[in-house]
Amino acid sequence: MHRKQKPEIILAMIGQLTDADMDQLETWIGTGPKTFTLLYKITRDGCDSAIFHQKCDNQGPTVTVLYNTSGSVFGGYAGQSWHSQNAWINDNTAFLYQLRFSGNQQVNKFPVKGSNAVNTYYDGPSHGPLFGAGNDLFTFTEKISNNSGTFALNGNGMRILLDQLKEEIAQIKPPSDLDLTDIRVLLLGPVGSGKSSFYNTVNSVFRGRISQRARCGTSAHSITTAYKPYTVSKQDGSRLKFRLCDTRGLEVSQGLDMLECNFLLDGHVPDHYEFNPATPITPESPGFIQKPGLADKVHCVLFVLEANTVANLPTKLVEKMNSFQKLMNQKGIPQAVLLTKVDVACTEVAENVSSVFRNTNMEKAVDTVAKLLGLPRNNVLPVKNYENEVQLEAATSALALLALRQALYFTEDFLEDVVEKRASAKAARGRGTSGGSGESKGERVEIGSDSA
Repeated sequence: MHRKQKPEIILAMIGQLTDADMDQLETWIGTGPKTFTLLYKITRDGCDSAIFHQKCDNQGPTVTVLYNTSGSVFGGYAGQSWHSQNAWINDNTAFLYQLRFSGNQQVNKFPVKGSNAVNTYYDGPSHGPLFGAGNDLFTFTEKISNNSGTFALNGNGMRILLDQLKEEIAQIKPPSDLDLTDIRVLLLGPVGSGKSSFYNTVNSVFRGRISQRARCGTSAHSITTAYKPYTVSKQDGSRLKFRLCDTRGLEVSQGLDMLECNFLLDGHVPDHYEFNPATPITPESPGFIQKPGLADKVHCVLFVLEANTVANLPTKLVEKMNSFQKLMNQKGIPQAVLLTKVDVACTEVAENVSSVFRNTNMEKAVDTVAKLLGLPRNNVLPVKNYENEVQLEAATSALALLALRQALYFTEDFLEDVVEKRASAKAARGRGTSGGSGESKGERVEIGSDSA
């Protein structure tokens, strides 16, 4: 059968669909062999909703194909014609799909949820293809200019990215060489910065509904007074292999101090320990873990700062965080920053959360934080927590998962170092006892305070 290109919208001037890709789409569409004709191509025809409808209206079923600069290929199938009628179309044959993710083959079909195909895609003259009332795949509106061969689409549909992120995060777990069931990520930040809200946001994404398991709100001092390592579970009840560890907020004259931070990092503080400013934790405190193992320790730290206040952080508070960082660096613990409340810091981001990565105000905030804490810019991760919403939004969820995934990647690197150092220490002990003297000449190797 002679094949032509499928109807497509191209985000960047890269790649073409292979025969295997077209075979896969043909299988998903069903109803026998297909001949695909290219109706509209952004790099040829321009990214303009009027041109899209001019070329694609009244043409029968269409396949939208999107490429991005990281090598992902995805899109959606509309089983009915576009007509520019400013109305939602109900179509139970429609679906979203994924062919590649970041250059790697990832073949997934996302059919219409449930038995009723209500509001499957929106047929509006000012919109490019828009699938799902929740903006599951929202490509663009109006007209977008070419920027060095790419088009920064202004839609915010992220369902495919969101499903991929959830799958990737669910697969992250501690190395099998270590006796660990969970990765521990500690959340540290000023009072009201959004530590507890970030956990609630992540938990909401995986639960499929707004969750407020961690207490949060507005107060002069920290609402969180205890060390709480929260678990995250999927909708089927299976628990993910990491814990987000909430603790009391940082303050200039109160809050977590240097000694308490050191005890936390080294794993001496028991789960659910209530901090008391009048009685700091000591080795004599009830529940104090005298000989913590790797499972008790912190494996990554996420500083949580508000995007709208980072330029005005008190000097003494920054100095406190810098002193905590020295401890973390001595122990080899990776650090990153959650830059919260991006919607409060910028009205453009409030209107379209997915614009955060190309927003100049956010770039300035990222630069400010990176300099304050001496971290690379790609360690500063913008997020918007669920605070006012009663339903999940794909763009907000995707931002949270992008940040979480990066933090877990940093943790994987840290734990790989633990494995290698323990292996080196074991080899050194072996060499030390092989000389026949019966006395080990191998040196003791430590990672922070964790004996190898």
